[in-house]
Amino acid sequence: MDATITKRSATSFTIEIEIPYASTSMLEAETKIQTQVNKVGTLATGEALKQFDTDGSPIVVAGKTLTSKGQVQNTYQTPYGDVTIERHIYQSAQGGRGYCPLEYRARIITTATPKCAKMVASKYANTSAGQAQIDLEENHGRSMSRSHIQDICDVVGSIASVKEENWTYAIPVKADEVATISMGVDGTCLLTCDGGKRQAMVGTLSLYDVEGIRLHTLYVAARPEYGKATFFADMEREIERVTQCYPTAYRLGLADGAKDNWTFLEDHTEAQLIDFYHASEYIGKVGRAAVSKKCRDQWIEDTCHALKHDAGAAATICAEMQGFLTRKLSKTNRETVEAAVTYFTNNGHRMAYAAHVAQQHPIGSGVTEAACKVIVKQRLCGAGMQWKEHGASVVLTLRCLRYSDGRWQQFWQKIDRYGFTLAKA
Repeated sequence: MDATITKRSATSFTIEIEIPYASTSMLEAETKIQTQVNKVGTLATGEALKQFDTDGSPIVVAGKTLTSKGQVQNTYQTPYGDVTIERHIYQSAQGGRGYCPLEYRARIITTATPKCAKMVASKYANTSAGQAQIDLEENHGRSMSRSHIQDICDVVGSIASVKEENWTYAIPVKADEVATISMGVDGTCLLTCDGGKRQAMVGTLSLYDVEGIRLHTLYVAARPEYGKATFFADMEREIERVTQCYPTAYRLGLADGAKDNWTFLEDHTEAQLIDFYHASEYIGKVGRAAVSKKCRDQWIEDTCHALKHDAGAAATICAEMQGFLTRKLSKTNRETVEAAVTYFTNNGHRMAYAAHVAQQHPIGSGVTEAACKVIVKQRLCGAGMQWKEHGASVVLTLRCLRYSDGRWQQFWQKIDRYGFTLAKA
């Protein structure tokens, strides 16, 4: 039995549907219930959509008078199934592109209702279009083509990208709770459709309290490009917004990357630290290469402790490692020590860990490195995956919205408020 509307009033409508009992299987019963509930959902959504249409009278849009060319049938994707309804299409006396008031007022994205677009984009942010298609079918009883899934997500990602300069998002942390803003940037590679590897950039802005507890992290990412101008522009815009919210917070740069990453961080932070754990890895390598087995573990432990807690330790450790080069070492071990000496020489001015530990500041760039894995690797580097720039950009935009706490809901609230037409403007 199909769902039917049995009563309408000025404020509501009533739907009746018959749900059959299952024979013996609860799974069968639930499947039948879901099928019938989806019928209710499609009927109810179609009824709700009609409320956003006009009565066919002339309307004024952007100073132009438009008249209805009549009602034209169209099919829309909803969370429950496809809905086909008739709605008015308008045009000016001069002709041109048609305008559908229902689609603007109901915040239709391509041909999807906003709830449907939100659901599909959320799934696509975490998995491929094919897997999202399976998820919709198995868990929602909802059939949808891959092309529809990709079209919806392309538009959602484009809205987010176009509006990122103008739409601001509230950060769910009070200003007096934030003592430190840790900023990090890094890059990681993915395969592109031309068969090569390109670097996608990821940035993090983490908020810490006076005890060094991380309260919140915002994620920024940009598709692979030649040069990093787009990413740095996006990151700079986010930094400006965050520092306006927390003007008294200490700004600390944390990374272990390329020279231009440090140049960027130096322009936006009061101090910079190279990731402590990368530095300690060099100490471990030197210990295994140049210290006797009897003393090795203790030397590594003591040296790492000194680097973390003793002022000026980096220079002292570097000098000690240089002394190891006077010993008789194998070629491989000598190269290991030389690499560590070079690393400490080049980065010693970014190893003032003791002062920052005393102030409960973070000293590791693990948040940024984890972001490279979570935002990029987990979604864009699956077996056989290759990406065009636009496709990678869409996925990265969606994932940054999903993983920056609170932003996904705020983004859809803005869609609901401003609509897609304004989002494209």
